Amino acid sequence: MQTLAQLLDAGAPDKAAVVTPNGPSLTYGRLRDLVEGLASSLSGAGLAKGQAASIVLGNDIRFVATFLAVTRLGAVAAPLNPNYTEDEYRFYMEDAGASLAILPPEEHPARKAAQGLGLPCIEAQDEGGSVSLTRNGAALEGRGQPEGPSPDDIALFLHTSGTTSRPKGVPLSHANLATSLDNIVGTYGLSEEDRALMIMPLFHVHGLIGVLFSTFASGGTAIVPSRFSASAFWPVAQEHAATWYSGVPTMHQILLSRADGDDAPRGTFRFIRSCSAALAPAVLEGLEARFDSPVLEAYGMTEASHQMASNPLPPADRFAGTVGRGTGVQIAIMDEAGTRLADGARGEVVIKGPNVMGGYRNNPEANASAFSDGWFRTGDQGFIDERGYLNLTGRLKELINRGGEKISPLEVDAVLALHPAVQDAICFGVPDVKYGEEVHAAVVLKAEASQEDIQAFCQKHLIDFKVPKTVHIVETLPRTATGKVQRRNVAAQFR
Repeated sequence: MQTLAQLLDAGAPDKAAVVTPNGPSLTYGRLRDLVEGLASSLSGAGLAKGQAASIVLGNDIRFVATFLAVTRLGAVAAPLNPNYTEDEYRFYMEDAGASLAILPPEEHPARKAAQGLGLPCIEAQDEGGSVSLTRNGAALEGRGQPEGPSPDDIALFLHTSGTTSRPKGVPLSHANLATSLDNIVGTYGLSEEDRALMIMPLFHVHGLIGVLFSTFASGGTAIVPSRFSASAFWPVAQEHAATWYSGVPTMHQILLSRADGDDAPRGTFRFIRSCSAALAPAVLEGLEARFDSPVLEAYGMTEASHQMASNPLPPADRFAGTVGRGTGVQIAIMDEAGTRLADGARGEVVIKGPNVMGGYRNNPEANASAFSDGWFRTGDQGFIDERGYLNLTGRLKELINRGGEKISPLEVDAVLALHPAVQDAICFGVPDVKYGEEVHAAVVLKAEASQEDIQAFCQKHLIDFKVPKTVHIVETLPRTATGKVQRRNVAAQFR
């Protein structure tokens, strides 16, 4: 596969490509025909090769079909979170240089944003296993066979959720995505026999590339509920014979905490994948013990078309607290000056490979700092151990500097997660007159415990200066739309 126009070629025509619980399903043959028809309609609406289309749809057949139709044209798909505000839509649409917006037919903040920018609004409607596109209530007319993309054309435009105040635009080519999909399929031995349960949002690279498109690339079946529901997870997984799923640590923790009450079965999955945030070793071990399936922690980021490293499938070794080896991607450790470091030394994780973007859009300053001698600087700190496995120790900008001692917040997070009364936890730095920064933590409890109990527990596992000076006991932790807890947001809340 060289472009997303060939993504569906791996599936047999009568094989189920997409299954929506309590809703319609599409075979590969039907989905291919639908994509071709929608691509012709979008071409008739004026969308041309190289132009961007903002897609504001949820996890359903409309998203899948319209996204692939946009890229089939050689245009650029720019999916957006359906829960943004009008101001956020205005920024993202304008920054992507969108030529039109594909929206649900009902009133939506994205419609006002698009209209304010003078963009045509195309309504996507689900017609019980088919998708129709209209504009101002009139069906779009097709315009012949689309030319199609080439490998170097941009297929996907996303924004990072990094530490800067302004999100950076990430253009990913068909070649970038094809390489990443090939790496993911190879890492997990995905085949037409696999059935992936989709619990991540499709506007995020984890769900889109890590699960949906990797499933299509292997000829398997994607089970696509409208959203993640812990109460519906096991009934859906069993009814549709799911063989694997991928999620962020929060999702895994929720499923684990409910497992006994939900009478969760054992051995359902060929493997469970975790990505997009650090998975505490205690949670990984708990998942494996309760669900009797191997848990494989992976490492990905938008700029690398998602996956960069992963722990391998059995019988190869997997190690809690690591993200495995590079998966078709070169990984090294570099110091601030750009010198590559030996295994065991801590520094910035850098990557190189055909899955990595060519550069941020219209951001020469960010590109100058992001690349060093052909390597992309991830902003993550880590080291490569004696086994060749990558260990992440935190974001460089999130390291806590307490009186000159650099503290990895991930290390403290892992200890907090071991406490039997702690359900969820995150540590962060706060300004301190004496030390520059002090360690604080926010925890969600599942049993009774006090700040002193938690601090005493940490003292058994951590040197004194790493023990949180203050433990904030809270009901919930603030999360992004993809379920991540962003450390800087929690820190800002308690500062």
